[in-house]
Amino acid sequence: MRSPKVTSFDVARRAGVSRSTVSLVLNRVEKPVISEQTKRRVFKAAQELGYVPHAAGKALASQRTKNIGLVFSRSQASHGFLLQVIQGLVQFTRDNDLRLLLDTFEDSGRDSILELTRAKHIDGLVMFEPRTGDPTLHLLAEDAFPIVLIGSLPTENLCSIDIDNRRAARRVVEHLADTGARRIACITNAPPSYTASLSRLQGYRDALKAGGLPYDDSLVRHGDFTSESGYHAMKELLAEHFPGMDGVFVASDTVAFGALRAIHESSVKIPDDVAVAGFDDIPLARYANPPLTTMQFSGVEEGRRAGEMLNALIEGRVKPGFHEKAAARLVVRESTQRDGGS
Repeated sequence: MRSPKVTSFDVARRAGVSRSTVSLVLNRVEKPVISEQTKRRVFKAAQELGYVPHAAGKALASQRTKNIGLVFSRSQASHGFLLQVIQGLVQFTRDNDLRLLLDTFEDSGRDSILELTRAKHIDGLVMFEPRTGDPTLHLLAEDAFPIVLIGSLPTENLCSIDIDNRRAARRVVEHLADTGARRIACITNAPPSYTASLSRLQGYRDALKAGGLPYDDSLVRHGDFTSESGYHAMKELLAEHFPGMDGVFVASDTVAFGALRAIHESSVKIPDDVAVAGFDDIPLARYANPPLTTMQFSGVEEGRRAGEMLNALIEGRVKPGFHEKAAARLVVRESTQRDGGS
């Protein structure tokens, strides 16, 4: 026969206190009117009875839902780096007895984000790779709702974690130049409205200028997070600029996979005719044909750190506007290793 379930009423009866006191003590809600002696009695009674607080009750007592959200646009859903970020956030929420809610939105409308936050379904929000001039983020900042960006948006007073995209992109393009490439094209990871896309494009231009190489706007194409966008962009570049174009910086590994496919369908050889470098070092990059030179930084670590930062923001341990820089390094593989090049 199953033993009757122990409730907070049982704990309250044994400790000689009210049920609300049991809830406040076991959920560690700070109330100076509850003496240390009373707290000890409650903890002892709960231990003796084997009582475990119900999750919903814990949330009610702490005035937290114990939910955090991750939102991203539908166009970003196939982004290989995003999958790593989700993995890192899941690790964080599991380790901290939290739940992760995922939501997508159309680029043309983000009302669902405001509904999610203002209805108090979540305690805080992580947003993946923001856009410049995003009115929703501005409203969330005005609401003082806890939010952490994976990416950066200097125009808003929001917490964020990111790498130095401009500097990292410059390093990749400098490497392409070091291999002997002199006419280097660029396929961005996303439309220029996304801050990471714009920063990486600026890094590309910085490297060309530093190397005394001309900038040609016709050598730039904008990807859209997907391999398909990289494929079509590369097809255009090959048709218009090969021979002559001898290097390509693709500002996302996922987009670069499409570019590699387009090159393989032509008579162009990698890296002998065209050296190709990506960005993100997602796990599949090392298994590309040929293995892809890329800028490496950990999406799993960024996801985990974003969760930690958001939790600290919710608890008041950091203030809005806190920014953390993640480390990045160039990983050189066969897609740029020309004979005699670096």
